[in-house]
Amino acid sequence: MRLIRGQHNLRETDRGAVATIGNFDGVHLGHRAVFQRLLQRGRELGLPATVITFEPQPLEVFQPDAAPARLTRLREKLAAIRADGIDRVMVLEFGPKLAAMPADAFIDDILVHGLGVRFLLVGDDFRFGRNRGGDYALLRTRGAERGFEVENLHTITHGAERISSTRVRDALARGDLAQADHLLGRRYAMRGRVAHGDKRGRSIGFPTANLPLHRRASPLCGVYAVTVRDLDGGRLPGARPAAWRGTWPTLWPGVANIGSRPTVDGQDMRLEVHLFDYAGDLYGAHLEVEFRLKLREEMRFPSFDALKEQIGRDAAAARSFLGID
Repeated sequence: MRLIRGQHNLRETDRGAVATIGNFDGVHLGHRAVFQRLLQRGRELGLPATVITFEPQPLEVFQPDAAPARLTRLREKLAAIRADGIDRVMVLEFGPKLAAMPADAFIDDILVHGLGVRFLLVGDDFRFGRNRGGDYALLRTRGAERGFEVENLHTITHGAERISSTRVRDALARGDLAQADHLLGRRYAMRGRVAHGDKRGRSIGFPTANLPLHRRASPLCGVYAVTVRDLDGGRLPGARPAAWRGTWPTLWPGVANIGSRPTVDGQDMRLEVHLFDYAGDLYGAHLEVEFRLKLREEMRFPSFDALKEQIGRDAAAARSFLGID
């Protein structure tokens, strides 16, 4: 998949495309339906399927304090889009310059002259350009004038409700991982590289891999049974205990806390993962943490000893749920 970072990195060979535009946070089943229709139309026209997205997301610029927690960081989003077979992703930096661009300029500069779009797929509630002046109707009009087709992919629903990033966030917030996974079409996961932390866990027999979140806010908070994948390979597979090697051939089970660590007066949100029966060095490893079951909310304990006792109970519950006790 070709990644185009900004309009200035467009090549002449990038001209001629079928495209869609959006934030695509979470890359849920609704987004994936858009991608499949885009790929189908691309095959029919013999053109690459191109996803246009923004970084940061517009609401993070206009209303940073009100912007919802991201389901996916940019890297995670790109990985999910790549997995759906999209040919190209164009990431536009969203800031004052792009926000001030008139809708017609966006159409001409980016869609027509930049990408040479022949087919555009958007939702009927899509808004773009200065003061959100562009909409589906304008795209249809300009498409007819400038030679590209515009199609509306109607809302994808689950039951009586639409599939949306908001619904996924709501499911995660209430600990309903099964519902979130259903809307996503895969297990909800976070990725990151293991960094040095406070090393308090090893002092009480529960060493943890610390994964910086690099997010304004987290859609999850609490303690979870998890499984972990080594995205680089080489760190985990060879050390897997024989007792559960057949149960988890490519994943490593564990327990994770995501939150601010109130018992030790933490000042930032962290994802800390304890991998069961692992004694190796994970610093620098690129891990993907899949959340399997929410065990409890994060809480403040009266002492470090009380926290240690609770972590022991959490680990036992996670082992039992994951079938490795």
